[in-house]
Amino acid sequence: MFVGHALLAFAIVALGARRLDVRPKRALQLGFVGGLFAAVPDVDVVYAPVGLLLRSVETVGPDVFWETANVIHRGPTHSLVLGAVLAVAVGLWALGTRPARAASVSLLTLLVAVAAAVTGSVGAVVVLVFVLSGLCVGVVTQRFDLRPRTVFAVAFVGLLSHPFGDLFTGSPPALLYPFDVVLVAERIALHPDPTGHLLAAFAVELGAVWLAVWTYARLTGVRLPALVNPRASLGAGYAAAAIMLPAPTLEQSAHFVFSVLAIGVVGAPVRPFTRGVDALEALVTGLAAVTVAALAYALAYGVL
Repeated sequence: MFVGHALLAFAIVALGARRLDVRPKRALQLGFVGGLFAAVPDVDVVYAPVGLLLRSVETVGPDVFWETANVIHRGPTHSLVLGAVLAVAVGLWALGTRPARAASVSLLTLLVAVAAAVTGSVGAVVVLVFVLSGLCVGVVTQRFDLRPRTVFAVAFVGLLSHPFGDLFTGSPPALLYPFDVVLVAERIALHPDPTGHLLAAFAVELGAVWLAVWTYARLTGVRLPALVNPRASLGAGYAAAAIMLPAPTLEQSAHFVFSVLAIGVVGAPVRPFTRGVDALEALVTGLAAVTVAALAYALAYGVL
């Protein structure tokens, strides 16, 4: 879901900006910044390598990594409250005046202090990385010469759109942290069958990616169908995985996710080192192949 969060925010911000009559190039810039902000909440996985170092010696695989990361993942950094405050702090920093930046630093310090009081030292360190990452993205926006209120608006959309994408996978985010109020107690079930739910969640992810690609194509005047090479149809062969691989679930999904994403290599150019290689065509063809593969698997799983 890491990529999906950023691409969904990119599409929302870019399309929203275009709706407000912002010129296409500027809308793409705003979408890019919105995508960067949307990726910030997932910096909480920084705890995983630290937590792994503190564990006893064992085989470190995907399951162990996520078990460790989930100690703090989707906690403070996925809070709508902290996200809104961080957006305000980033907007204040963008003003550039000494009083505004002093207020920004005060808000950022307050967020870290609150995390330390509620979650302890681990939460404080993770939130510190969170606020510094958000501030770094805010600094990057200065290259695009954005107004402070625009920076705030884009940061707000990016940071606050992120947690809702996690309602379909794993445990629901702590949306109102640090307040002891549960807004969503359980993840939203897209299908009663565990494998069906995973496939539906994967479809949502693909939908977010396709929306971003369509947005980019629309704002740059590129015809999307022309970017899909017929090689994408080879993804249909992934239907055999429904027989060869164990049925995936959210808890055991690595073998499905990595193998189906590997189908995207069919989008790679046949002669990668020749001139005139269209990187966008390769990307879209690979995405189309993964989509065909996922659909083929879903149909085969349904039949079996």
